[in-house]
Amino acid sequence: MAARTLQPEIPPPSPQYILEDQERMTKAKNYFAWQSRLVTRALGRRVVEVGCGLGNFTGMLLDREAVLAIDAEPGCIERLRERYPRQPNLASEVCDVSSHAFAGFAGFAADSCVCLNVLEHVRDDRHALRQMGAVLVPGGCVVLIIPAFPALYGPIDRCLGHYRRYTRRSLGALAESAGLHLESARYMNFVGFFGWWANSHIFRREAQSNRQVEIFDRFLVPVMSRLEDRLPLPFGQSLLVVLRKTT
Repeated sequence: MAARTLQPEIPPPSPQYILEDQERMTKAKNYFAWQSRLVTRALGRRVVEVGCGLGNFTGMLLDREAVLAIDAEPGCIERLRERYPRQPNLASEVCDVSSHAFAGFAGFAADSCVCLNVLEHVRDDRHALRQMGAVLVPGGCVVLIIPAFPALYGPIDRCLGHYRRYTRRSLGALAESAGLHLESARYMNFVGFFGWWANSHIFRREAQSNRQVEIFDRFLVPVMSRLEDRLPLPFGQSLLVVLRKTT
């Protein structure tokens, strides 16, 4: 099995830091629209969103038959419920994907799990993937966006509580050990690769700036997303992954 770089001593991020980071990202409208185009094409009609946060992506799922949004942070679920009141096809629960309680969501009969920029926060990511697979109906899928390349790991990763960054090879080995079939894995956000490296190794930033998010979303994402739709890339800031439950 390919070795994965694990940061052994990661203090848990404060709820305030997580909320502030997600608040910054609420302004990234073009980025979330791009994510939606890439991710939703693989999803079915009954979706469990693992690590929904403030619901920045949840709104993209509300055309589905049923959505179950979960997050381990009660403050995030509270904000999500305020953001999307009276949505008959949306349920939300405070739950950690690693907990025994998660297994109870098998009764939801989900055909898809979506987990965006969350798996890297879970120390036992193999167990988390097994948990996701266990609540899916046969043939269901797990769709991930995860941070790529251990060499990019820096202060922002540490402050966010990231245990690791991935490669296609390490993710493939992880999926196999979790009993899931790797259907596809592609790198995305090649511009972000260079920006994250600079933040990590030159500027040593501990948080993304509002200005960086604004420039990236307004000027770079519209061009970059069209280019990446046409050209497969050998690297990127993130990996977009589709895993399949075969039994």
